[in-house]
Amino acid sequence: MYELLIRNALVFDGNDRPAVRADVAINGGRIAAIGRLAGPAGEVIDAAGRALAPGFIDVHTHDDLEVIRNPDMTSKLSQGVTTVVVGNCGISASPVRVRGEVPDPMNLLGDAPDFRYPDFASYRRAVEAAAPAVNVAALVGHTALRQNHMDRLDRAASVEEIASMRAQLRESLAAGALGLSSGLAYASAFNAPSTEVDALAGELPAGGLYATHLRDEFAGILAAMDEALHAARTPQAAVRVSHLKCAGVDNWGRSAEVLEHLQHAAAGQDVACDCYPYAASASTLDLKQVTDAYDILITWSESEPDQGGRLLAEIAADWHLPLTEAAVRLQPAGAVYFCMDETDVRRILSHPLTMIGSDGLPRDPRPHPRLWGTFPRVLGHYARDEQLFPLHTAVHKMTGLPASRFHMGARGQIREGWWADLVLFDPVRVRDTASFHDPIRAAEGIDAVWVNGRLAYDGRQVTARPGRFIHPEPAPAA
Repeated sequence: MYELLIRNALVFDGNDRPAVRADVAINGGRIAAIGRLAGPAGEVIDAAGRALAPGFIDVHTHDDLEVIRNPDMTSKLSQGVTTVVVGNCGISASPVRVRGEVPDPMNLLGDAPDFRYPDFASYRRAVEAAAPAVNVAALVGHTALRQNHMDRLDRAASVEEIASMRAQLRESLAAGALGLSSGLAYASAFNAPSTEVDALAGELPAGGLYATHLRDEFAGILAAMDEALHAARTPQAAVRVSHLKCAGVDNWGRSAEVLEHLQHAAAGQDVACDCYPYAASASTLDLKQVTDAYDILITWSESEPDQGGRLLAEIAADWHLPLTEAAVRLQPAGAVYFCMDETDVRRILSHPLTMIGSDGLPRDPRPHPRLWGTFPRVLGHYARDEQLFPLHTAVHKMTGLPASRFHMGARGQIREGWWADLVLFDPVRVRDTASFHDPIRAAEGIDAVWVNGRLAYDGRQVTARPGRFIHPEPAPAA
């Protein structure tokens, strides 16, 4: 007797191989059987030839506090996402003790009262109490550790401060953190020398995770990548390069060189990257990135809230100011930077080492469309319409590949005994509908999503919140 039987599905198992027609049965939150199944079952769903895949894993999110504030997580479930990795770019909700104002870019996550988790265990308990609709796995941010133990962030940490950070990271790893992340491009961490990062990475176990927003995604990207590789080499940790890109007009066209560098490193280290399917990035308004070489869209501004949704160049022209002076007047603010070339995006997306991560900012009142559209855009636009790669490869980049690269145990594949995180979608209809000027829109063609065996999204609304907190664990033996 199966609890649920999904019949007549086009099953993509997450292993980068063509789909097969099969039935899938679920019992006790796990996949009970795959094949031509007779039942009986408490509930039977006819997939009618639609695609059934493992639930998508968003390896790069800033949903740290969103899973507590808005545990329905509609922006992710409506894309077929069943698991989010939080704590990226060096910023995490825990372990954090905020003194005064929240440093940039930690303010992307929340305001000072939102940071109520002085240790990782308290954050984990809060997530479990909130009962989000998606599974949650968490990294610990280097910037978060810095602001816990330093009086100011525009300098290197002392020996004593590094020792305190290491102790807090060690405690977090013991409590179930996935690993360490850094955001060395940001002012709050840019003055941290490589030796500081090396010392923290030294706390990681062999095979542990070091995810990094590189110190430079512009001209110095190769040196920045080497810095990350060096930090992970001694502890034999795994490197995950966050939102790999060739940013800035002068950097366009270098993706082949950058990927060759990554591939060469992968011959001797565990290396991978993630990418979102857009030629524009988003973050806080960074004066170092202000330029007239490409458009910059202001998404929010605390000092000039009426300017949200306008181009920086238009605002500067109205105010009769240079771009940089206009940007200073807007601070603190958020921005979308149209800083990439589509050819580079396509080349990075299609590389075998690349996983999919949204990098969405849920607190942004005008978020980048990647928050709601990343995964259906890969399936619909790039795999189906542009034929950049087969649909089974697209699914693999969202499921089996990230589950193995982020140590998620029995997830990411449709396989007997594994967790029943599943998404039913129509390969013909699936597409993203979110745009830069209308970004909060659910995808089309995502018909049902199950998390840990329970229906969490019925194609229209969230129906349950069965997510769990995930700690790192190896995949079961074949």
